[in-house]
Amino acid sequence: MGIVNATPDSFSGDGLHLRPEAAIAAARRMFEDGAAIVDVGGESTRPGADGVPLDEELRRIEPVLEGLQGEAISIDTTKAEVARRALALGAVLVNDVTGMRGDPELAGVVADAGAYVCLMHMRGEPRTMQEDPRYDDVVSEVKAFLEERIAFAVGAGIAEERICVDPGIGFGKTLEHNLQLVRRLPELVALGRPVLVGYSRKSSLGKILGDQSARRGTAAASVGAALAAFERGAAMFRVHDVREHVEALTVAAAIGSAA
Repeated sequence: MGIVNATPDSFSGDGLHLRPEAAIAAARRMFEDGAAIVDVGGESTRPGADGVPLDEELRRIEPVLEGLQGEAISIDTTKAEVARRALALGAVLVNDVTGMRGDPELAGVVADAGAYVCLMHMRGEPRTMQEDPRYDDVVSEVKAFLEERIAFAVGAGIAEERICVDPGIGFGKTLEHNLQLVRRLPELVALGRPVLVGYSRKSSLGKILGDQSARRGTAAASVGAALAAFERGAAMFRVHDVREHVEALTVAAAIGSAA
């Protein structure tokens, strides 16, 4: 899953995608590099980010989706109206960082469209999520949350086979929480739904490499995290550097098949 942030304030430094033509070109490059789907978002979810009004989010994403009609696109949003418009423009998956807690109408929009959905775990909200996050057992608590949200989605009319889950690396998590979630990923895979991991360029990767002031991680560190998640059962990877991830994961899969 390639990432196209149509925002001016993405943590990964790709704010140029705020221009529709740049975002469309970036998405097309990602497909050429082997992405199976591209995730388009018009509201930053970086730590400390404030929300974006509905009209502004639509203004950012509509021309991008119009330019990518016919491609496999997911929409990164928490708003039912944005999801409704994106699905009408051809998006096939709604990627909601709130796990369908942010907008009570979103589940119905996804169900009515027969779309796919990714349910993510986040402690708090982007503006506050990194303010001293605490868990007794982060993996068990994330698993229980995702299990409950799967049940909620199914109860709202979304087919279970159209649901994937995301543990929310970096969303209300410390460095150690992130490592635990990947280390114990099989416990989340046991939920029976595909697990998406989004570790790409997260600042904790830079901290692992010794830079405690890092704002983002490198492509090489991101690939390393993706391979560790792949070995533990992750099925989807939300990434900025598509070609590097596709090549590394293709080799890892080939070695696994040969074994």
